[in-house]
Amino acid sequence: MSNAMELLRLNLSRVRIPEPTNRIYKQECCISFETPKSEGGLFIDMNTFLAFGKDCVGWNYEKTGNPVYLHIKQIKKQVGEDRPLKKPTLLAIGVDGGFDTHEPEFEETHNIVILPDYVTLPFPSVELPEKVRLAVDAVLMAEGAERKEQITAWTADKKQISQYAMNLEQIKNGVTVPPSGWKCSKCDKTENLWLNLTDGMILCGRRNWDGTGGNNHAIEHYKETGYPLAVKLGTITADLEGADVFSYPEDESIEDPLLAQHLGFFGIDFSSLQKTEMTTAERELDQNTNFDWNRIQESGKEVEPLYGPGYTGLINLGNSCYMASTMQVVFSTRSFCARYYLNQDLRKAFETAPADPTVDLNMQLTKLAHGLLSGRYSIPAIQKDDIANDATSISKAKQEGIPPRMFKAVIAASHPEFSTMRQQDALEFFLHFLEQVERVNAGNPALDPSQSFKFGIEERISCPSGKVAYNRRVDYILSLNIPLEQATNKEQLEAFAKLKEEKTSEGKEVSSDEIVRPRVPLVACLANYSAPEEVHDFYSTALKAKTTAIKTAGLISFPDYLVLHMRKFVMEAGWVPKKLDVYIDVPNIIDISHMRSKGLQPGEELLPDAVAEDEGSQRLMANEDIVCQLVSMGFNQLHCQKAAINTSNVGVEEAMNWLLSHMDDPDAPISQGSKNDDDIFVDASKVDTLLSFGFQEEIARKALKASGGDIEKATDWIFSHPTASTSADMDSMSTSPPGVDAALADGGGRYRLIGIVSHIGTSTLCGHYVAHIYKEGRWVIFNDDKVGVSVDPPKDMGYLYFFERLDD
Repeated sequence: MSNAMELLRLNLSRVRIPEPTNRIYKQECCISFETPKSEGGLFIDMNTFLAFGKDCVGWNYEKTGNPVYLHIKQIKKQVGEDRPLKKPTLLAIGVDGGFDTHEPEFEETHNIVILPDYVTLPFPSVELPEKVRLAVDAVLMAEGAERKEQITAWTADKKQISQYAMNLEQIKNGVTVPPSGWKCSKCDKTENLWLNLTDGMILCGRRNWDGTGGNNHAIEHYKETGYPLAVKLGTITADLEGADVFSYPEDESIEDPLLAQHLGFFGIDFSSLQKTEMTTAERELDQNTNFDWNRIQESGKEVEPLYGPGYTGLINLGNSCYMASTMQVVFSTRSFCARYYLNQDLRKAFETAPADPTVDLNMQLTKLAHGLLSGRYSIPAIQKDDIANDATSISKAKQEGIPPRMFKAVIAASHPEFSTMRQQDALEFFLHFLEQVERVNAGNPALDPSQSFKFGIEERISCPSGKVAYNRRVDYILSLNIPLEQATNKEQLEAFAKLKEEKTSEGKEVSSDEIVRPRVPLVACLANYSAPEEVHDFYSTALKAKTTAIKTAGLISFPDYLVLHMRKFVMEAGWVPKKLDVYIDVPNIIDISHMRSKGLQPGEELLPDAVAEDEGSQRLMANEDIVCQLVSMGFNQLHCQKAAINTSNVGVEEAMNWLLSHMDDPDAPISQGSKNDDDIFVDASKVDTLLSFGFQEEIARKALKASGGDIEKATDWIFSHPTASTSADMDSMSTSPPGVDAALADGGGRYRLIGIVSHIGTSTLCGHYVAHIYKEGRWVIFNDDKVGVSVDPPKDMGYLYFFERLDD
C-alpha cells in the first residue's frame, strides 16, 4: 500500500479537479461500447475525464502519458423475481415516474488505478491525497456527458398558458353538455372526443398514424371556424390540472387558467366528473409502452432472433429509428465495412484522432462499425443474467444492442434537427450523413466510402430549333415518382372504389381487410423517370424566345450501390402533404442499362451561348409561378429564383430538388455562362491566403467566386466540393456536355436488392422506420435493438431501396 500511495503522489500533477464546464464521461468508453457493467469495468482518465474500457485504457496511456484513472465497476444485485413493475406516469426514460426499463439494480465499486502496471488503491479512503479525493468526488457527483448528449429525457415540456385562454370568446347557443353519454356530432365515435370551448361542439380527435383514434372532425371544425381551444372529454376531474386542453393555432397542449369558468359556461360541474379517458401524453405513453414490433412490419410472425457478427441491434435513443435503420443498411455495404471495420482498427483510429475522440467523426464511425460488425455485443441478453443453461429462454431472448449516442452527437453537430429527439426523415439523414463522410475524407478521396453511392445524372433538353443543351449533376439517390396510372390491378381498384362508395352511402366504413391498394411495378417508376417531359417557358438562345422544350434524363455512371427513393409523400391542393397508399412491386434483380445517357450524339448541334451584349434580352428569367410556390414553402426568394434559373424553369419539383441539394452552398451568384464568372473580381490577397492553406490557385479562385469573396465560406466551399478541381462542373447548366467525372464509380447496369428502409406512418417526421437487409442468403429484420430472421420482408412497402451492382 505504501509503495502504491507513493506512486500516486508522484503522479499528482497529472490529476485534475474537474471544473463545472468540463465534460465528464463515465458511462461508456469513448472508442468502444464498454460500460461499467462490462467485465473489465470502465476507466476514467483523471486528467481528461474521458472514459475507456479495459482493452483501450492502455492505448490512452501510451498516447497521453496520463497514468491515474478512476475505475468504476458495476455488479448486478440479486433481486427477487416478484418485484412489481410500475406503469410510467411521465414521458421519460430512466427517471422517477418514467418508463421502467426493467434494468436490474447494480452495486458500484470504485478504485484508483495507476498505469502501466494497474496498481490499485481502494476508494474511498482517508489515506488518499486530498486532491485525489476531491477530484474523484467531483467526477462521481457530476452529470455524465453521455447522459447530457443522448437526450433521452422524454419528459414532456411544461404546459404554457395559452394566449387564447384569457380572452376566449364563448357563444351563447344554449348548449349544455351532459356528464356522460358523449358522441361525436359528425360520426359515431364515442371515444377520443373533444369539447370545443367556444361553441360547445363535441367532435372526435385526430386519426393516429396506425389508423386508430378519431376521424379528424375536431381539427376540421377548428379550420372551418377558427375556434382555438378544446378540452378532451373524459380527462376532466376535480383536479383540473390533469385535464387535456389543446390549442389548435399553437398546435400543442396548453394550460387554461380559466378552465373551470369555461366548463361552467356549458353547465359542466367538473367536481363530479371522474377520469375515463387518457390524456394525449398518456396515450402517447401507452402507444410507446405497447409498441408491437410484429404489428408494424410482420404482424403475427414468429421472428427467430439472430446473434453474432453483423447482427447487432441499435438501441433507440428516442425517435432515432430513422438513424438506426439507415446505418444498419449502410454498414452492410462492402465500401463502409472495409473503410471503417476491415481496414480500420480501433487503435489506429484512436491514435490518429484528436485529443477528444468523442467529437471525431472518423473515430465514432470506426467505433460504430466495430460495434455493429464484430459481434462482440450481439449476444442474447439472457446470457448476461447467467441463465445460459435455459435453452428455451435463450431461443426467445433478445439482445441488448448498442447505443449510438456519441455517433449521433457528432453527426448532428452540423445539423441541429438531428440532435433533437423528434422523428426525422431517413432520406434527409442519409444524404446528410454521406455529405459529412465525404467532407471528412476530402483529403483522401480514395478512402471515401460515400463515393460508392455517388453517380452522375445528365438531362438533355431539346428545343424546337433542333438544337440541344445538357445539364449534368451528381447525386447519391435516384428519386422516383410513382405513376399510379401504371397500376397493374386496375380492375380490383375499380371494384373497391364502387364498394367504398356503396358503404359510404349506407353510412358504413370499409374494413381494413377490404381495402385494395394500387400496385405499381418498379420498372414503371424507372421508365417514368426516363420518359420525355415538356419544359414550358424554356428560353432558347437559338430562337431568342421562350418556347416549349423536351427534357429527358439518364445516368452517366452506374454506382456501386444504387439507392432508390420512392416519392410516396406528395402535395395536395393547398400544399397539404399526403402519403400515397401504394405498393411497389420490386424484383430482386433490376437492369437499368437502358437508362445510361449517351451524351452529345453525331449530328446534334448545341444551343449557342448567350451573347454578352444581348444579355438583357436573352438572359433566362425565373418563372414567377415556380418562384411564388417555392417562397410559399418558406424558401428565400432570391434562392428560389436561382433554383428556377439553374433548372431552366422545368418545374417546381426540379427547383425544389435543386434547393435542397444546395442548402449548404455559399450564397453564390446565378450562373448564366462562363463570361459572367470570368467577370467576377477576385482579391489577389485572398487568393494568396487560400494558397497558404495549401489549396491550388485555380480552386482558390473558383471558391472565392462562388462565395462572393468570403474566405471562410470559400474554405467551406472547397471542402464541400472535393471534385471541384476537375474540368467538368457537374452542377452547372452547360451547352457543352463535359466528360464523365473520373472519380465516379461505374460499371454494368444490373443490380441486386440488398436492403430496404420502410416507413410506417402518415409523415416521414412521425411513425417508425425499420430496415430489412439481405444477409447470408436470407432477409433479416433490424428493428432498433431487435434483430431476427425476416419471415415476410415488406419488399412492396419500401421508402428507400438499396441495390448493389452485380459484377459482370
